[in-house]
Amino acid sequence: MDETRLQGLRDEVLDWRHKGVPDSAHGRTIAEWTASGAPVSALPTPSVTLSEQALAHNLGAMAAWCAERGLALAPHGKATMAPQLWRRQLEAGAAGITVATPFQAGVARHFGVPRILIANQIADPAAVARLSAWAAEGTAIGLFSDSEATVDLLSAAATTTVDVLVELGADGGRAGARSIEAALAVAARVAAAPNLRLAGVAGYEGAVTAGTDAAALAAVDDYLGDLATLFAALDFETDRPVVTAGGSAYFDRVAAVLGPLAGTAEVLLRSGSYLVHDHGCYARWTPAARGGDGPGLRPALTARSRVLSRPEPGLAILDAGRRDLPFDQDLPVPLGLGDAPGRGPAHCPQISDQHLFLKGAPDRLAVGDVVELGLSHPCTSFDKWRLIPVVDEATGLVVDAVRTFF
Repeated sequence: MDETRLQGLRDEVLDWRHKGVPDSAHGRTIAEWTASGAPVSALPTPSVTLSEQALAHNLGAMAAWCAERGLALAPHGKATMAPQLWRRQLEAGAAGITVATPFQAGVARHFGVPRILIANQIADPAAVARLSAWAAEGTAIGLFSDSEATVDLLSAAATTTVDVLVELGADGGRAGARSIEAALAVAARVAAAPNLRLAGVAGYEGAVTAGTDAAALAAVDDYLGDLATLFAALDFETDRPVVTAGGSAYFDRVAAVLGPLAGTAEVLLRSGSYLVHDHGCYARWTPAARGGDGPGLRPALTARSRVLSRPEPGLAILDAGRRDLPFDQDLPVPLGLGDAPGRGPAHCPQISDQHLFLKGAPDRLAVGDVVELGLSHPCTSFDKWRLIPVVDEATGLVVDAVRTFF
């Protein structure tokens, strides 16, 4: 990656535009502030932080798990949109970075990601032309296609030869050809286009189900089996074609079903949330959490929120809301509060724009106290913060900060 541009992120001067940064940091560069030994307790509320130890653990655990199974990894960058974290993933052995939009691809290219997989349909001719120009300049670009109409658009707009992966979908899914027969027709159209190269097949098993019971996992396996069948039916125009699937919930099933293709294909996972993990949905969904084959991961992202009001017994109102914390999968989880006598466990049943409701709050929790919160779903956590401090768990000091681009 481009070290000069990455270093430039640390040269940014902090000021009033940086939510979650103390006033004492204003006027300093990010590098100066993170080197100053700032304690996490000095951060204003609300704020979110990353654990350096959890990040390092998750990076190493996933890299080792993939290597042991002969799998490649191109983590989905949209989970964090943080080039500094992408660099760490690449340094840990990732083969590239996955994105979902031309804008996200532009961020990746600006910071020097050498291989970019766009796991989505692109229907904007100007974007296709721009992506193909980057390919001509040396960035490895991979595009998805699920219809002959998309293939025709790609071919008409591309200014150089571009690699295309045929996407197989599932009924009700977001994209992807709805049958093997339809996918074969797409592949034939790609192969016939003079400036497109048939480079592999792609899918997303998370569109099949959101469950983790035996029937749900069997449905995932059936879909992945169809993807393997599609792969076997095609003649590719690259020496090592790609077969790619694998979000952050079912990558064990991808390893089991598609892993045997690793001798003839690059079996490429796109899991992105493993790096941060969480206290909510992925704490339930990841393979290790449900007894499957997967690395043990640690939640790296937590929030700090201050008590604004104790308007009723057992209720505390905190100063973090929808503008600060994710709420699409699960609401935040209070950490370290335990059970309030006669009120059950502390929990957050409701969130509004700038307030979080904490039920079962212990009587000892006073106005002004800070509560630590576990979060659910990294993809809708990072987009609310321009800058996220990284904290050393052992010392409680801020040791780094990652810049996001949404």
